[in-house]
Amino acid sequence: MLRKLYDWTMSLAGRKSAEIWLAVIAFVESSIFLVPADVLFLPMSLAKPERAWRYALTATVASVLGGIAGWALGYYAFEAIAKPILVFYGKLDAFNQMSAGVTYQTIMLLLVTSGLAHLPPIKVVTILSGVAHVDLGLFIISAIVARGARFFFLAFLLRRYGESIRHFIEKRLGQITMAVAAVLILVYILFHYVLAH
Repeated sequence: MLRKLYDWTMSLAGRKSAEIWLAVIAFVESSIFLVPADVLFLPMSLAKPERAWRYALTATVASVLGGIAGWALGYYAFEAIAKPILVFYGKLDAFNQMSAGVTYQTIMLLLVTSGLAHLPPIKVVTILSGVAHVDLGLFIISAIVARGARFFFLAFLLRRYGESIRHFIEKRLGQITMAVAAVLILVYILFHYVLAH
């Protein structure tokens, strides 16, 4: 099923309505969809590099709005809607493990790492943020920073290096952003547990 979703998402890049689809995919990725918006963003930006920054803005805004929808699902409708979504994607166990003893600071860190590196999946963290009643304003700021950083960094790479960077992005960007996420986690641990005492 995942392969079919991926192929269908890729097929949208060549349509005239591609930018609308980018917004739709970025929105639902942050709350209920499994395929990341990067799958659509990359070929669109390569096909029309002069629009890469615009596509990055579209994806960021839609992703943040989708994150707010995920937060609302967790806050207002976890049992009725959010839980069945997590079960459908096989993410309920991951959600339950994260939610056990989670702190406000941990959720904020997860928002940044999931927004940058999809680690853990963004939909899991947005729903968890709603369940944990994370302040909506702080949630929105974190989502803008994390998702904006990812899409605008991708736009920068694609504008600067074009098609030659595509293979690198598809194969290595996840590892790079995971490394950045790991550094953020280490900095948080150092500040919270070492410098604070």
